[in-house]
Amino acid sequence: MDTETPTVDEILSTIRAAAKRVTTAKRTVAEVLVRASRHLTADEITRRVQEIRPDVSPSTVYRILEEFESLQIVVHSHLGQQAALYHLAGPVHGHLICDVCGHTIEIPARHFNALSKDLQRTFGFTLDRHHVAISGTCATCQTRP
Repeated sequence: MDTETPTVDEILSTIRAAAKRVTTAKRTVAEVLVRASRHLTADEITRRVQEIRPDVSPSTVYRILEEFESLQIVVHSHLGQQAALYHLAGPVHGHLICDVCGHTIEIPARHFNALSKDLQRTFGFTLDRHHVAISGTCATCQTRP
């Protein structure tokens, strides 16, 4: 997938190009992901899919998410103690999570360049920038009395 949000048709083309079947359930999951304004848990995706197609089971949604991840259509992230969040593949980014209000801020991966280099040099550790989550306190919560 490229760096811009793919359309439903582009997602379906990716599925077909991998010699996979395009089903109504896959189309609906793709529609939910494209319409999402934020990262969603598998349960949130399932609820939204079932609002459109009540016949799609949760296990089907989970299998579709696994397939979409193997095709690099979606990426999942673990942010703190929350359930895994899914979002369409695109520019690599990290997350800042407020411990007070739970607000999540997406930040470009370039903010982790120095940290990534330091971790590699010091510990021989390669940072997975798809799964970077840093907890702290957001600007709004810092200004609250």
